[in-house]
Amino acid sequence: MTSPGNTAVPSPDGPPDGPSASRPGPAAGPLGAGIPLPVRRADHLACPATDVLRRVGDRWSVLVLMLLGRRAHRSNELLHALEGVSRRMLTVTLRSLERDGLVSRTVHPTVPPGVEYALTDLGRTFLVPLTAVAEWAAEHEAELNAARARFDGPAPEPDGTPARSPLYLDEG
Repeated sequence: MTSPGNTAVPSPDGPPDGPSASRPGPAAGPLGAGIPLPVRRADHLACPATDVLRRVGDRWSVLVLMLLGRRAHRSNELLHALEGVSRRMLTVTLRSLERDGLVSRTVHPTVPPGVEYALTDLGRTFLVPLTAVAEWAAEHEAELNAARARFDGPAPEPDGTPARSPLYLDEG
């Protein structure tokens, strides 16, 4: 069965014939064009975009990338520049970014050894979409805050009692 705008596509999980031979095709729209419906867990986990969004969704990666976009930093400089990050969490974040090829690590032969982190060429290309998201968020901040306020409802009264929602004014 397909929904309007979708086409049946062969399922990678089943034989070429029988009930699992096809599933609804890609979702409509520019971003959803290649998303098979229903979205299966394995497809979601294997999606390159999901992997990248997991990286930018963690607490420190975007900030580390933005700082390294300015210039290379030693680990202690990053530690002091990011209020609230622990040394362990910074190390985990830097290792993940290095593993992804976004950050390079250089050990300088000093006593004690100095370690410097910098963006790789791949990491520099990643700054482009990160900057676009940051600019979009800044441009739409008021709209996002207004939508959240509408969703959350009125603020409590000054004495702490919950404000009554206009939807329930007829209730006593």
